[in-house]
Amino acid sequence: MLRTPSGGAGRGTAATDSELMSIGTVLNVLREEFPEVTISKIRFLESEGLIEPQRTPSGYRKFSAEDVERLGRVLRMQRDHYLPLKVIREHLDAMERGESASLPAVGRPGQPGQGWDAETAPEPCEGPTASRIGRAELLAAAGIGEAELAEWESYGLIAALPDGAYDAEVVTVAELVAELGRFGIEPRHLRLMKAAADREAGLVDQVVAPLRRHRNPQTRTHAEARTRELAGLTMRLHAALVQSALGVRLP
Repeated sequence: MLRTPSGGAGRGTAATDSELMSIGTVLNVLREEFPEVTISKIRFLESEGLIEPQRTPSGYRKFSAEDVERLGRVLRMQRDHYLPLKVIREHLDAMERGESASLPAVGRPGQPGQGWDAETAPEPCEGPTASRIGRAELLAAAGIGEAELAEWESYGLIAALPDGAYDAEVVTVAELVAELGRFGIEPRHLRLMKAAADREAGLVDQVVAPLRRHRNPQTRTHAEARTRELAGLTMRLHAALVQSALGVRLP
């Protein structure tokens, strides 16, 4: 349960100024449980219709305690269940209407480290497994301009899907590229990191490729869970190697 400042109001109900929070306060509250959340992420979730904060006459966002709780539920379902934003929004809206809504069975079928049995694994879930955004939404969510996005695309740091849309995960990439830029690290400097990431992804893909080609749909579902598990392990190893090379330990 997120700890919010005292006072609050339900979604869509009025609240006094003293009960409402700025986006900076909301960020501090959320970071207790979600240390990687950013202001750009909160703005993106708003653009996707997950929250509807109030606005001051000058246009500043003001969040109620229920807005913050809803944000926490959204981030939790993304983190723990790999649910796309459309599914999360529909699920939360149904709950707010008082409808009986069980958690959708979208995401990995088993937890890392647990055994997996093709005979008992759940049926693969149909429907989208990743959220997609348009170019304008990406620019707004990441807080960047066309020139910056075009430059990052020229270096291969961000790439559009064949239909011109983007996987929502590129918002995180854009945020991190922008943050590194504050320290003088330019996009051209990041090509080595992109190349290393592509090699790591290729290694994971090589391991799970036989599962993806299997005729059994349940086995193919297992391939996605195994991909996530291996991706998590490679990212942890990468972080540990960088920390070791620099002689630092991150919190």
